[in-house]
Amino acid sequence: MSSSPAKPSELEHIAFAEHALDISTMSLAQPLRFRTKETHLSPAANDVAIHESHPVTDDHLAQRLKEVIQKRELTPLFQPIIRMQTGEIIGYEGLIRGPSDSPLHSPLNLFKVARDCNLSVEVEHLCRRITLEKFAELQLPGKLFLNVSPECLVQPDVRHGETLGYIHEVGINPERVIIELTESQPTYDYDLLREAVTHYRAMGFRIAIDDLGEGFSSLRLWSELRPEYVKIDMHFVQGINQDPIKLQFVRSIQEIAEKSGTIVIAEGIETDAELLMIRDLGVAYGQGYKIARPTALPATTISTDLRNLLRHNGVAVYPHEAGRGHKMLTALKLLRSVPSVSPDIQNNRIYEMFNSDPTLEVLPVVSNGTPIGLITRANLIDRFARPYLRELHGKKSCTLFMDSNPLITDKNTALHALSQIIVDADRHHLFNGFIITDAGQYLGMGNAHDLMREITQMQINAARYANPLTLLPGNVPIYEHIDRLLENGTPFCACYVDLDHFKPYNDVYGYRKGDDILRLTGKILSGYCDPQRDFVGHIGGDDFIILFQNDDWEERCRTILDVFAAAIPDFYNEDDRKNAGYISEDRRGKKVFHALVTISLGLVKIEPGHYVSHHQIASAMADAKKQAKKIPGNSLFIDRRQGPWLNEKTDDDSAQLELIASLL
Repeated sequence: MSSSPAKPSELEHIAFAEHALDISTMSLAQPLRFRTKETHLSPAANDVAIHESHPVTDDHLAQRLKEVIQKRELTPLFQPIIRMQTGEIIGYEGLIRGPSDSPLHSPLNLFKVARDCNLSVEVEHLCRRITLEKFAELQLPGKLFLNVSPECLVQPDVRHGETLGYIHEVGINPERVIIELTESQPTYDYDLLREAVTHYRAMGFRIAIDDLGEGFSSLRLWSELRPEYVKIDMHFVQGINQDPIKLQFVRSIQEIAEKSGTIVIAEGIETDAELLMIRDLGVAYGQGYKIARPTALPATTISTDLRNLLRHNGVAVYPHEAGRGHKMLTALKLLRSVPSVSPDIQNNRIYEMFNSDPTLEVLPVVSNGTPIGLITRANLIDRFARPYLRELHGKKSCTLFMDSNPLITDKNTALHALSQIIVDADRHHLFNGFIITDAGQYLGMGNAHDLMREITQMQINAARYANPLTLLPGNVPIYEHIDRLLENGTPFCACYVDLDHFKPYNDVYGYRKGDDILRLTGKILSGYCDPQRDFVGHIGGDDFIILFQNDDWEERCRTILDVFAAAIPDFYNEDDRKNAGYISEDRRGKKVFHALVTISLGLVKIEPGHYVSHHQIASAMADAKKQAKKIPGNSLFIDRRQGPWLNEKTDDDSAQLELIASLL
């Protein structure tokens, strides 16, 4: 972390060891500075840390600091780092605290006062010695991670080999010490930094990049130094189960690491969902409060509850980007650079511009940056083709023939909103196009053809990735999640959800009311499933999918049936509610009675090894749905047969199928 004041949420992970390790073949000007990186100090410690932003000149603090150095009143803490797949502790990050009854308890203040008193060397040297001594005394397993800034790593004039000698003295192999490079300012001399890292590696130390994604040029550091470890900044880990952007960031880092032979460590893991998400992404190591807090006497094994959680063979539900590509695109996507003209330009000049450029269809008229009208090729040339009009009006202002009420939209207008604006506007705007502005100032032009192309592509993406009506995941995420469940060998239940009598409802009550029922269905399914373990998707129309990992799936299904049955009458008029349905004409003009819309759940239990692809499971779900729809009313049908031979009909099918739904 930076030596500048940290945000309150980042004050707890205090990285002590910025002084760290000397290079036996290089000379450094001053020891490496310690820096802080904790996230959760006590309220009192946070209050103390606030003073970091103000110069410290108190003589009392200076005297207290000298006492701390003399009496070695520093406490080293250690936070475990584990192997995500097994829970094995592979090492610890070394942290530091000042005296608990002093303003110097906060490492931010401790090192600030040390710098102001020109005692940074003594404090940092003491932190290093105390931490290494304690690490050796406790006989902690694995590696010790120490934070070092790149600018400190390359400082000259440090006593040669002191740290290396001291490490051997306390009985620690240099190969167990990992130098975490954490930036506090931009790094420019990469050649010198590479040279320093090479020397450290020659002595047996290994290199890590700390807080990847938070620093000034951490990706450049990764490329230049090829570290053995990279630590993903806690910002990208916390809430990863709810943020598709964070998920993609960690996925990308993991992919780069796999190709470069680098081990990834995820920092700041604080919840079950974050832990399982990081594990499922294949990240090798992790640390954070969910695993263990920093302590002076750390455990050498993780808790039984944490071990059982890591052994859980379910898969995390990845967050999806609702309406992927649908709500993000704006009019700026359609921007075309079209030259503008001022209102004092003559019509003859406009005519020449159209003649010289056959591709030019419109010219916006702009006064002091503000668009005031639009001149179209067709209109001007048509007028000048009439007898004497050019002679009469050629030298007049171009505003004479311009459309003084053009369609103007801001660059941040969403495409779906822009589409509605054009539909509601006069017809000629569809052909003339529209002016795009930024805070009222002219930027360029857009046209309906480009808008239609983008809207079409958005609809295709929506159908594949997220349904624009319910914002639930579409076909691609559904199949990806099924494949992850199969690859992981996770038992689960696949449920096909379909609405009965929905098409005639649309015909009688209209598609807007029908859309309201679809939104209700999506809301009910999502509301009675566990977002951390159960996946809810919307294939399209009135077809939904639930992939249950929870053992109480049957209870959840029955609750869905009850809640839907209670809610659906509100979508009918009073007479139809009393009659439990309505009469309408079918395609042949025949009067037909239709019952109220009901919901059918067709569920298949999936055991490991019985299916090999999402195609087989989709087929099995479709068959179960058909059976469920044969049951009048709101129904649940469970198919307990196993394997892709599911659709091969046999004489004893009825003995293998269990019906556990009833009429409602």
